[in-house]
Amino acid sequence: MLKAELQDIIDAGEGAKAEFKRDGVRPERLAREIVSFANMNGGRILVGVEDDGTITGVRRRDLQAWVMDTVVGRYVVPPIIPDYDELDTVGGMVAVIDVPAGVAKPYAVKRGERLDYYLRLGNTCQLASREQMARLFESGGLVSVEKMPVHGSHAGELDDRRLREYFERILGDDDTHDWKRRLLYRDLLVDTGGGGVRCSYAACVLFANEPRRRLPQAGLRLMVFPGSDMDYDASIDEVLDLPFVGLGEGAQGRFVEQSLPERTLSYLQPHISRERLSGMTRRRFWDYPVEVIRELLVNAFAHRDWTRQNDTRLVVYRDRMEVTSPGALPNGMTIDKIRSGQQSPRNTHIVRILRDYGLMDDRGMGIRRKVIPLMRERNGTEPHFEATDDYFRVTLWKRRKARNVSCGGSGQTAVT
Repeated sequence: MLKAELQDIIDAGEGAKAEFKRDGVRPERLAREIVSFANMNGGRILVGVEDDGTITGVRRRDLQAWVMDTVVGRYVVPPIIPDYDELDTVGGMVAVIDVPAGVAKPYAVKRGERLDYYLRLGNTCQLASREQMARLFESGGLVSVEKMPVHGSHAGELDDRRLREYFERILGDDDTHDWKRRLLYRDLLVDTGGGGVRCSYAACVLFANEPRRRLPQAGLRLMVFPGSDMDYDASIDEVLDLPFVGLGEGAQGRFVEQSLPERTLSYLQPHISRERLSGMTRRRFWDYPVEVIRELLVNAFAHRDWTRQNDTRLVVYRDRMEVTSPGALPNGMTIDKIRSGQQSPRNTHIVRILRDYGLMDDRGMGIRRKVIPLMRERNGTEPHFEATDDYFRVTLWKRRKARNVSCGGSGQTAVT
């Protein structure tokens, strides 16, 4: 690291990626900072710098060995190897501990037989809450939340008709002798021992009569606004609380009882479609391809982070539609990887069931082969993808945007 870069970090102050520590910091305290950065997006710890940015320097001569052997070696589990550098400044020597985002999360500080998990939130190191710990374990692939029991639930809350249709018609399994065993084997029920048998997260989301009764983040928040911004004048603002999969098929392929995506399309139809005369018949034209809406809803539920209490959302504005799935992208996925068709499902059990229903395929090419080309074909627009630590959002534009261009001195509007 160059001295100019060091000074830039100090001038910016402590934050999500930087922490200052004076010489003499206790090993447990330094281990907490290392763990908090490793559990998030990485960061730098400057030893020999006061909280206000004043450089007071480090006098310990064996600091690097102490950091690696004592701090990391004794207190951090699993092991992580940060980069270490030292810079001589006017105020004294500053040690720079560069902690990468961990690849073996979650990391913890070991205190005897106890493990404490920390997160870097803003400019502070905080002990992880129960929900945050579940998210950490899931991100490290150590816990599958979709197979966890839902507190207070029981098998009677699942729609027996949908379950039987899934096993008998979809899977071709007509063994009706031990129903409970079949549900346990398929991770739709969870035997918690003394706590009894509970429904799994996947079972509640896909098959419960009222999924939000036990799992508030299930269902879908559906909103429609007449303008381009979210305001109080909503045409629709409802939470749809029904199983994600439908029940049976009646005449002309219609569901006997609608799935969550089909119910959503029914609600949206008056707001994003209209009938027009085509030749001698009237046809319905949608602002957005129905196949794209279905695909985005299926993806939003299949890949969302179920440890988060936020709703999955579909919001329609005058000029666009947004589908938001709570949680960061799983398992190292990026927007570029999604666009290229790569797969890395977070909820493999839910994905497998949705594939059984034909709602997903094995290739994971829905964005590349369906969403992007169908939007280009419909109105020449490109979907916009946004990924943060809190959500993944896809925006569909109703039409191409207009921009002002200068043509011979007159301001004319061109479509882009």
